[in-house]
Order: sequence, then structure tokens, then C-alpha cells
Amino acid sequence: MSRPPTRDRLIQAALSLFVSQGIAETTTKEIAEQAEVNEVTLFRHFGNKYGLLLAVIGEGTAFEQVEQILVQPLRTTNSFEQALQDYALGFLANSDQVPELLRSLVGEARHYSPENRQVLAHGLTHIEQAVAQALQAMVTSDQWQDPQDPSLIAALLNRLLLGHALMTLTGEENGPWGDRAGFATHLAQWFQQGFLAAPPVPTTETSEERTISITDLPASQVHEIFQNAKKQGLQIYALVYVLFGAGVSPAELLQLEQVHYLSDRTQQSLRVGEGRQVPINQWILGKRYGTYHKNPLTQWLKSRKDESPALFLNPDSTPLTAAGLNQYWQAIAGEIYTVAGHPPVLEQAEQTWCVEMFMRGMGLEEMEILTGWSRPKLAPFVQRAREKSAIEQAIRMDQKKPSATSTTP
Repeated sequence: MSRPPTRDRLIQAALSLFVSQGIAETTTKEIAEQAEVNEVTLFRHFGNKYGLLLAVIGEGTAFEQVEQILVQPLRTTNSFEQALQDYALGFLANSDQVPELLRSLVGEARHYSPENRQVLAHGLTHIEQAVAQALQAMVTSDQWQDPQDPSLIAALLNRLLLGHALMTLTGEENGPWGDRAGFATHLAQWFQQGFLAAPPVPTTETSEERTISITDLPASQVHEIFQNAKKQGLQIYALVYVLFGAGVSPAELLQLEQVHYLSDRTQQSLRVGEGRQVPINQWILGKRYGTYHKNPLTQWLKSRKDESPALFLNPDSTPLTAAGLNQYWQAIAGEIYTVAGHPPVLEQAEQTWCVEMFMRGMGLEEMEILTGWSRPKLAPFVQRAREKSAIEQAIRMDQKKPSATSTTP
């Protein structure tokens, strides 16, 4: 049996030592000895210990393993409260297994490079996205009305659990809730009440009239995502094509089957949800991605040898799951950063599509049909499209040569 490559042995050795004794207490000499290489080899591959830490966080499987362990309870029970209790207890139990690493990640963060901090934040965000998608699936299956945003719930939940885990390291685990099980129970009950209740809004507006923050992606970043996806293979290229070309949500995409795809030489569309049909655009933000009969999706479907009815698949050829979708997305968008300093999230593809459709002249009534959304929910997208159109018009005007009669105000 062949040995793992040198780089992989160094990453595994570093992870093992970081977990057992912390980052600060671990030396490059110890890592090299455990990996059975000389210290010079470590420096040649990673530069220094913090370069190796970057690889451990960015290339290792730690986040994927944690995600699988923690998020699984959310996918295997219909009880929201019980799922959250299991998730909280799993999160804290995993934290118990790596106390030195947890202390180091928090206590030594000021020594990390901006790149290290970005990759760490990226990994934590990856887990939160998986939690949010699992919560969204529960909402859809239970037909809950007006729940809070799952992404907000996931972020708040993980930060509270991380805070509790850090307090445990100081010996202050118990509080007014008693032991850890009591904390998990109270946390789950509190989130159950907050998640299922509609967010408070002023009495002068309805829940549908609440302001939605629109964070569509610029054309340059969308095309970069397409380029990255193409390098990853036919399926991921087709997946991105559907996200930006049809504007389906991540939850909707996971439900798609091959029979939901309709096409001929003059059009192509997807049947989404309960009878809704959405065309898939050839042109996406000024660039054409194939034709109706030859494009990333048709090429993916023609290449398939499996018998699964699902439109998209996990690496093991089972129907695509939320975790698998997140893994694909991180592979193509994880190293791109928006103006806010964060990698794009899946939900931004749907928002980008919606804004583009309005900019291309689609009316409100038609968009109500395509999206299944109400006019109040679509209103922020209309406003965002107007803002972008105004900016583009101003740029075009500035590119024209002023006439001789132009005056300076």
C-alpha cells in the first residue's frame, strides 16, 4: 500500500498536533517528524507554520467532517426542537474533543494573516450554509408560515454555541439552565419560538412589504464563477447554468429531476415546484452560454451513464444533497470575494437572475408568474434594477463626446 503524498502527510500531522496541543505549542519540527519528512520539506511546501495552518483549514476535510456530523440530525427528524437539541449537543461534544485547537484558533487569531482569517471564516460560513439549507428544507416540508430567515438562524445559533464552548474551556459551563443538556433544551425552545414567529414589523406595513436586502452579483464575478465551474466538469457547469439562467433557489434545485427539463430547438425550461415553469436563458449578463439545443445542461445530460432520475448528483451518484451542493459551490466560488469581503453565497444566484430579468424589460406581472412571488416581495428587485440601469446610463453618457452646446452648470 503506497504512502500518502508528502503534502497530505504534513497536513494530517499538523491537524493532529494542532488538535492535541494547540497551534502555538506545536513546532514545525514536531510536525515534520510526525509526517516523517525533514523540516526543510515543510518550509518548501508551506513557507512556515501559519502557511501550513492555512492549508489545514483550506484543504483539509475537517470542516466537511464536522458538517456531516452536525447537520445530519437536522435532516433526519421532523421535530424542529429535537433537531436543534441534537445539533447543539453535537456541536459542544465536538468542541470538547479539540479544546486546545479551539483555544488556539480564538486566542491566537491576532497573529493570523488576513488570508488565514478569510479561509477560517469561509469554513465556518460553509457549515452555517449547510445548517440554513437543512432548516429551509424543514420549513418547506412542514408548511410553516412566515418563518425567520434560516441563514440568520444558523448564524445566531452557531455563534451562541461557540460562545458556550469557549465558556466551557474556562470551567464556567453551567448557568441558570443547569447542565449542558439543559442549555441545549432552552436554546432549542428559544429558537423554536423565534424561528416560527414572523419577524416584528411596523403596524403600517404587511410582512410581504418588509425591505429585502438585494445582493446581486456583478457580471464579472458571475462569469468568473462560470469559468471555474467549467473547469470542474460538465455537471457543475450545468448546475451553475441552471442557477443563473433560471433563477431557481437552492432548495428548488435539489428537487429537480430529469423529467422536469423541457426543451426543443426554440426554447428550454424547467418545471419547478407546483406547476411553475421557468425558461432557462441562453444569455446571462451579456454573455451567451450555448443555444437551446446545445448548452451546459444538455451536454451534462448527454454525458450521463447512470439511471438516477435526479437532475444533479452527489459524487457517489446519489441525488444531490444540500451538503453536496454546498461543496460544489465552495469549489467554484470560495476564492471569490464580494465588495462586502465575503465569498458569494448560493442565494445570490437567484437574486442576480431576478434583477437581470427586470433590467432586460420583464414586467412585474410576468415576474409574478415566473417566480411565484408577490409584488411587494418583487418591489426591491425592481428598485435594484432601476439603480443599475441608471448607473449604466450615466456611464454611457459619460463615454460620449459632449456636444459643442454643452455647458458646465
